[in-house]
Amino acid sequence: MTGPLGGSAQALDVITIGRASVDLYGQQIGSRLEDVTSFAKSVGGCPANIAIGTARLGLRSALLTRVGNEHFGRFLREQLAREGVNLDGLKTDSERLTALAILSVESDKSFPLLFYRENCADMALEEGDIDPAFIAKARAVVVTGTHFARPKPEAAQRKAMKLMRENGGKVVLDIDYRPNLWGLAGHDAGDNRYIASQTVSERMKTVLPGCDLIIGTEEEVLIASGESELLQALRTIRSLTPATIVLKRGPMGCIVYEGAIPDDLEDGIVGKGFPIEVYNVLGAGDAFMSGFLRGWLGGESLQTAATWANACGAFAVSRLLCSPESPTFEELQYFLKNGSPHRALRKDEAINHIHWATTRQSDIPSLMALACDHRIQLEELAAKFGADPARIRDFKVLAVKAAARVADGRPGYGMLLDEKHGREAMFEFARHPFAWLGRPVELPGSRPLRFETSQDIGSLLPEWPVDHCIKALCFYHPDDSEELKQAQQEKLRGLFEAARKVGRELLIEIIASKNGPLGPDTIARALEEIYALGIKPDWWKLEPQSSPAAWAAIEKTIAKHDPWCRGVLLLGLDAPAEELEAGFAATAGTPIVKGFAVGRTIFMAAAEGWLAGKLDDEAAIADMAKRFEALTGLWLATRGRKAA
Repeated sequence: MTGPLGGSAQALDVITIGRASVDLYGQQIGSRLEDVTSFAKSVGGCPANIAIGTARLGLRSALLTRVGNEHFGRFLREQLAREGVNLDGLKTDSERLTALAILSVESDKSFPLLFYRENCADMALEEGDIDPAFIAKARAVVVTGTHFARPKPEAAQRKAMKLMRENGGKVVLDIDYRPNLWGLAGHDAGDNRYIASQTVSERMKTVLPGCDLIIGTEEEVLIASGESELLQALRTIRSLTPATIVLKRGPMGCIVYEGAIPDDLEDGIVGKGFPIEVYNVLGAGDAFMSGFLRGWLGGESLQTAATWANACGAFAVSRLLCSPESPTFEELQYFLKNGSPHRALRKDEAINHIHWATTRQSDIPSLMALACDHRIQLEELAAKFGADPARIRDFKVLAVKAAARVADGRPGYGMLLDEKHGREAMFEFARHPFAWLGRPVELPGSRPLRFETSQDIGSLLPEWPVDHCIKALCFYHPDDSEELKQAQQEKLRGLFEAARKVGRELLIEIIASKNGPLGPDTIARALEEIYALGIKPDWWKLEPQSSPAAWAAIEKTIAKHDPWCRGVLLLGLDAPAEELEAGFAATAGTPIVKGFAVGRTIFMAAAEGWLAGKLDDEAAIADMAKRFEALTGLWLATRGRKAA
């Protein structure tokens, strides 16, 4: 078969059809579902998970199903889009709610699961939702067992299968057997994987002849065939279809069968297994399917496809959620090449970093940020003019309006805002389509670094929106005493671990010039020491450097330790615009410098006038907007670009 990223007339590699739900997975591991107090939310449902998993592996995927016209339906739509899944086949059902799946990890063998799927949106899929022109865009469709349980979605899947076969494409079946979704078990038996049923078997046996690839566990092979013994089950399936059959065997890997089923089941094509610690089995099969499809549709050998599938399944079973845990192609290839010293892959920092960095929710190739997270400076200014300190929060709202006026909905604009005086400003910020928001956690001026609120920073971060970036300013010089450096390093390491634990990006701001000379290697040495601790921030915020050699050393250090780093932002330190322009120009040949986050140069004059009662709101906004616009113009000019 032709490769997935070109060489094919079709616009899509694969369309997955069927379940799309919101997963709510308990975060208290080892708890009964009755005792869980908080949940992690993600995209769920076998076809939705496969659509995301294949997209992460480089296939052009689409999901064909229905979601509700409500908040969870919009969440699924938005998250799938962020993952790169084509949404042309995703219908909005205004009469039904999006399905839910709620799970706890009670032990490594017990995963209580509740499905909220009564008259849900995806089970209302019908033949009219299957557009022949859309099916014709793909090389393959994936149909799933659950959607053969009800007449309308069954008819929809059979229509898609027929159209795909007529177009010369491939039909893939994920048996995906959930007994209680066939009405064979009670609501509290969502984790039951097998109940024999002649009704289910007879229906599934009518599906098998139209398939080119069939994937299932031992229990799923039994239900699809109606047999009670594995060898005979495989032979029954083979009697009905020439399809490639993939038997999933968990940590033992999988076996692929083409042609006749051998007497010894081990005589099939065996994919390498990856024995790992089981954390949550839910979603492992969807990741497995994603890996197999990446190889199968990509023209790899069946053995390679099976090995990739097993590796992807190993990632999923070692982590809590479903779709968020599917590996990217970079992550998969790293694991296949290097392996892991950990049976619990979620504890492998190298792999986790690749996963984190290659699944970021947005690409920010350039960033121009108005920094208005200052606290001490504005408090001193308010005191100077006898203004009520409470007015600082109102001024920060004006700063957001000024930045929004300049950004005007264009990409690449952001802000820095603080919790102490900027809470209302954050609410205003959320009303505008900015690309990025950073929030400081440091106690202003602290050295060694201290956090402004609780020193248990990890307990506070879950309250933040997921797209808010943590920012920590550290007055760090590589020639500091070892005692001081150790105190700062411990704080930064704890912050980094907390950021990764709760899934928030981290920006570390380093200012060295206030506590020692700034030579051509000073900042590079500081970064080297921080990287040596295993700290890999998403962003760095650094002061302008005195020479091209300094920037070359910084860029080399970042590339050596973290090629996935988002980049460097330049800080302002209240420098006049002409100095900032020179600093911008000095980094024109340094691609790792992606933008700036400047504050006082932009807002200080307006703050003085407004707090002194000499400027009204509009005048303050206009002044800040004018200065921010001018600074963005200078930045773009040094990059040979103009404002869009």
